Amino acid sequence: MDSRDCDVLILGAGTAGLKAYKAATARGADTLIVERGPGGSTCTRVGCMPSKLLIAAGRAAHQARGAAAFGVDAGAVTVDATRVWQRVRAERDRFVQAVLDDYHAIPAERVVHGTARFCAADAVIVGDTRVTARRGIVIATGGHPIVPELLAPVRDLVRTHETIFDLDTLPRALAVIGAGPLGLELGQAFARLGVDVTVIDGGQHVGGLKDPAVNRAAVAALGREMTLALGVEAAASATDDGRVRLTWEGGEATVDQVLAATGRPPSLAELALETTGLALDEHGTPEFDSRSHRCGDSAIFVAGDAGAWRPVLHEAARGGRIAGDVAAGGKPPRRLPAFAIAFTEPNLVSVGRDFDSLPEQARIGAAKVCDNGRATVDGEDQGLVRLYGDADGRLIGAAIAAPGGEHLGHLVALAIDRGTDVATFADQAWYHPTVEELLQAAARDLLGAAD
Repeated sequence: MDSRDCDVLILGAGTAGLKAYKAATARGADTLIVERGPGGSTCTRVGCMPSKLLIAAGRAAHQARGAAAFGVDAGAVTVDATRVWQRVRAERDRFVQAVLDDYHAIPAERVVHGTARFCAADAVIVGDTRVTARRGIVIATGGHPIVPELLAPVRDLVRTHETIFDLDTLPRALAVIGAGPLGLELGQAFARLGVDVTVIDGGQHVGGLKDPAVNRAAVAALGREMTLALGVEAAASATDDGRVRLTWEGGEATVDQVLAATGRPPSLAELALETTGLALDEHGTPEFDSRSHRCGDSAIFVAGDAGAWRPVLHEAARGGRIAGDVAAGGKPPRRLPAFAIAFTEPNLVSVGRDFDSLPEQARIGAAKVCDNGRATVDGEDQGLVRLYGDADGRLIGAAIAAPGGEHLGHLVALAIDRGTDVATFADQAWYHPTVEELLQAAARDLLGAAD
């Protein structure tokens, strides 16, 4: 068996892995990266970017249909599915190429092709080569979609986020299993393109929202465009005409395709982590410190979707940078507030402490989107903003269902990171009329201040 040595070894050339490689090499570490596929990130290939392209197409159709409310006659709106998918894939491929350019810029002698399997806490075997890392190994192997067992009888008609963008047409009817960000985003996009969409979930919350009031506002808004069957367990069967019949207590739907959007567990099975001595959770995922991304006191790190912790791109990128830098001798940076967005309309946003983890003395302030002048002008008056403050008057979190919520969330995240108190946050230059004024209104409500 051949052998190779390095300072830092990266497993996976997706978002987290590429960032880890750059961080480790920037610190002067002799770094190798293992990749078993063509490289490139989930985000660009089958995640963030193609989904946003489909969302953009759906938004265009939705706005055209709604133009009459503003006195603008757009005429009959038709959707050319072929052209929709052509644009989605063409722009997707451009994003993918940008990531691949980064991957291919890595010198060939720094890349080991194949599937890695741990043989010790400091070494892996790839094919016929043993690779030993003197300083650290970063696991950045990503995640993979799963298809729930309930869909086994109709597996041939099931899509995941990895295959949904291979469609050439639009189904007449689509069922989405899972009301998380991915399921809701794609469900609403398809609905706006003229597809009859039913979203089914065993829970009562949508888009990762924990706040009950904001969740109710989100369900009301999204329920105008899709059928939401929440808190139910469905059964699936094939129909005689090659479709899927889904039934649940109190309802049923017959659809052409099913999108399974029930999560992305880490892709760790082939790594043989049991040989490392690491502490693993009940799912077999290594336990690690979320600040340094180090697994216990070992020299193994986890970043990106491989850790199942905040599985969103900005966390994968930052986690990869941190893991690569710390493995090469750097120090871990500060923790940032939790931040998640579902790019539905209205946007669904969670920042900082969520509702379920609020301290006992926390206070909450709210602002209704229908009371915001800009949202009313734009005809997007559905939703609710809630801000959370602690007993010392500091801003600690937010739950948002609002137009432009992605931008509101960034302002809240920045304020929390800076330790801003609610009074200072309320007393900013909130321009009128903007949706950002929702944050001021919620902050003033939290303070008990009169307008």
